[in-house]
Amino acid sequence: MSENVQAAQPEGKSSAVSEIVEIVKTVIYALLIALVLRVLFFQPFTIPSASMEPNLYEGDYIIVSKFSYGYSKHSVPFSPPVFEGRVLGRAPARGDIVVFKLPRDGHTDYVKRVIGLPGDRIQMRDGLLYLNGEQVRRQAEGTFREQSGYGFERDVTRFRETLPGGRTYMTNDFGPEHDLDDTEIYVVPEGHYFMMGDNRDNSSDSRVIPEAGGVGYVPAENLVGKAQIILLSWKPGASIFKPWTWVLDAQPSRFFHLLK
Repeated sequence: MSENVQAAQPEGKSSAVSEIVEIVKTVIYALLIALVLRVLFFQPFTIPSASMEPNLYEGDYIIVSKFSYGYSKHSVPFSPPVFEGRVLGRAPARGDIVVFKLPRDGHTDYVKRVIGLPGDRIQMRDGLLYLNGEQVRRQAEGTFREQSGYGFERDVTRFRETLPGGRTYMTNDFGPEHDLDDTEIYVVPEGHYFMMGDNRDNSSDSRVIPEAGGVGYVPAENLVGKAQIILLSWKPGASIFKPWTWVLDAQPSRFFHLLK
């Protein structure tokens, strides 16, 4: 009897080791698949600020398509210097909402709208956007109460802006005489893009030079991908460490909202 028991022990240990090995292999395969999906196809991002209101709100959880503009070193986690430029690169369209790496540090993720393509001339005059000398059409859609981004609410005027070619989207405007309502003429260099937030008076974007804490012109290499959909959304203050906020602060009206 004792010999049979002793003979069975190694077999049990071997079985347990095999199960552990299989679990580890499964975890590794799952991580590799997730990494491939993240690098080549889709990546999630959380919106941290009000700079893209009224189209993206703080707490929105968006999905970005990595393949829309091809791939660069910034397509890979931590942006390793594996190669320069873009592979299978495609230019973004004017009006796309894009996630990109902040040019001044190469690591921080920003989300803005593409307003200027290479060679374009961009200027703000009296709070109006001019593109290549022509005013971009906009139509007032009413006054709304919004978070200012500074801890209090304020009235903002919402406009429907229409780019050349017919692309339309909504913007917020706090009113005249704000810092970025009147600017110089920006000429977008070759291989770069001019980005602006839809919340025009609450966005540090390409209108602000990097030395002053802004974005400046964004190199094509820094594009991460095109924002495609708001998958989920929570109000500011929701936290993964406060499970009750997952339900109480959810904003289901914004779930599965396609971006344009």
